[in-house]
Amino acid sequence: MAEPRRFRFAEEGGGRREALTLRVPELGAGVSLPGIVAAKCGAEVLLSDSEELPQCLENCRRSCLMNALPHVPILGITWGRMSPQLLSLPPVDVILGSDVFFDPKDFEDILTTVYFLLEKNPQAQFWTTYQVRSADWSIEALLYKWKLKNTPVPLHSFGADKEHLAGSSLPGRHTIEMMIISLARSDGPGDWKCSCQAF
Repeated sequence: MAEPRRFRFAEEGGGRREALTLRVPELGAGVSLPGIVAAKCGAEVLLSDSEELPQCLENCRRSCLMNALPHVPILGITWGRMSPQLLSLPPVDVILGSDVFFDPKDFEDILTTVYFLLEKNPQAQFWTTYQVRSADWSIEALLYKWKLKNTPVPLHSFGADKEHLAGSSLPGRHTIEMMIISLARSDGPGDWKCSCQAF
């Protein structure tokens, strides 16, 4: 059996390139598509969803089994709650979250969890996509509050700006956005910028 392509990045230093395998948790995994793809590409993946939603955790397990990934760890992590599972997570490089910003009442809990993980792992990033559901919804103030910044990722930069992708009608005519959230790394108030788009 051929080894899957590695989900990794190359680090340059001293004139040589070194491949590093990424450690990737997925928050609010649901059916776990991003985490499954990352695991199939060789990342060390950990899937999580709310500990209060056992059916979601079971969906993660079924997705892993259906994709021949029975050893991918699955944890109950509830956004905004400092649980033993969250506190004991190993170091991470990239945090995934697909369409987690779907209900404004959860926005701060999501960013609280992301902030905690980024503080523990300052070089990590949170990669997320979301469907724009209302021009009135924004996380800009919360990013400022938690000293986070976002970098929009244009879908056309990787060919994902079509109504039909890979033979699927998803995303259809919905507006989908992608962004990378990281620590703002400011030395003082006002030393960092936040660029946000409405959800």
